[in-house]
Amino acid sequence: MLEDISVSLRKGEIVSLLGVSGAGKTTLFNVISGLYTPEAGRVILNGEDVTGKPGRISYMLQKDLLLPYRTVVDNVALPLIIKGTPKQEARARAGELFARFGLEGTQKKYPHQLSGGMRQRAALLRTYLASDGVALLDEPFSALDTITKGAMHEWYLGIMDQIDLSTIFITHDMDEAVKLSDRIYILSGSPGRITDEIVVDAPRPRPHDFDLTPEFLAYKRRIAQSLIL
Repeated sequence: MLEDISVSLRKGEIVSLLGVSGAGKTTLFNVISGLYTPEAGRVILNGEDVTGKPGRISYMLQKDLLLPYRTVVDNVALPLIIKGTPKQEARARAGELFARFGLEGTQKKYPHQLSGGMRQRAALLRTYLASDGVALLDEPFSALDTITKGAMHEWYLGIMDQIDLSTIFITHDMDEAVKLSDRIYILSGSPGRITDEIVVDAPRPRPHDFDLTPEFLAYKRRIAQSLIL
């Protein structure tokens, strides 16, 4: 359940949604993506009402959900094929982005031949091709080990500076939220409400040791206080 929710996303921005389990984060994503139609309120994309209209805002779940019987390039090209792009053209368009996403050489491989980090890159590329400039990412790095997650964070910030994609992502990780986000919404209560909005005033790209600075710890302290309230 959600009540009196209002969130915004600016072009090229990374916004995180952080809160305890059961606060309604996934429900909010289902509303924004058009999978759920809310009892009240609207979802506006570039001035257009897209409430209850799936397919306009792409949605990447926690698991990569790559089809095991398709090659990586066919997995990535799937959104284009679904939209009516001929298969060979879809493969070519997807293939042009493999190097940028650090996937060069994996086109003809199958998902089981990729590492967890590479699978997440492929899933994010597929999400990017499915998007209309906006993507929702539901804990995209939660299944990765600590070292791989750190590397993926650095890669993600780098690729976001290269592609025209605005993102909202769900996380339970305060460090991840501060490291990646331009803004952080705190969602709590039952029904869920936005109880705080934290602007991370640290320009990107952020230094590798940003998470060791007093500034970083101050953001974490504010998040912890907001979650307790």
